[in-house]
Amino acid sequence: MSAVSRPPNRLLQALPPTEYAQLHPLLEPVDLTKETALADAGAPVQRVYFPHSGVVSMMINLSDGQSVEIATVGRDGVVGASAALHERPLLADAIVVVPGSASMMRAEDFREAANRSADFRTLVALYEQALMAQTQQSVACNVSHPVEARLSRWLLRARDLCGSEALPLTQEMLAQMIGVRRNAVSIVAHGFQQAGILRYSRGHIEITDIDGLRKAACECYTTVKAHAEQLIGPED
Repeated sequence: MSAVSRPPNRLLQALPPTEYAQLHPLLEPVDLTKETALADAGAPVQRVYFPHSGVVSMMINLSDGQSVEIATVGRDGVVGASAALHERPLLADAIVVVPGSASMMRAEDFREAANRSADFRTLVALYEQALMAQTQQSVACNVSHPVEARLSRWLLRARDLCGSEALPLTQEMLAQMIGVRRNAVSIVAHGFQQAGILRYSRGHIEITDIDGLRKAACECYTTVKAHAEQLIGPED
């Protein structure tokens, strides 16, 4: 029997062939539309998403009306896994910030697959550790590092998830992602454009000097990447 074709998701790609063959009929391809909420904080998780492309932001809402990002998920991970597995509500909103596509799975099917397969359960547990490490690093970064470094770190991460230097992002969205005011992002983006690192127009950012952006980023970008590679292996 020929091998089942797999979508470009790091976790699905990492499963042994027999394990993925059992999972395949339970996966439904879906579009990830910008600003769509895939899950709401405090609500039961009905579906789990394995992104193929795009960026999903995990957001915490504060009492003063602000929202702060704690992690990003894309083709290297899964949205809602731990909450679905343990039948607990998600602790953050999952919002699509860059559109893309995903494989969707019903939460009950996800639980059954994890109970049936030790390989699948272990892979999900390792990814959740990587996601927790990313969350902790993000908090430390937002407290300790300047706007230039934080913006660079976020754009590099988005580039990795999208596989493209062109990103459909507004300054308002970027400010929310790194927890600063819009004018702070405007000042940094202007400086980067003057330096030839970015090209910016309304609602669109293009990275034009990836090495320059890497130099401007803090160590948090490489730290998060190293944690993920240590836990779930390098990306193809």
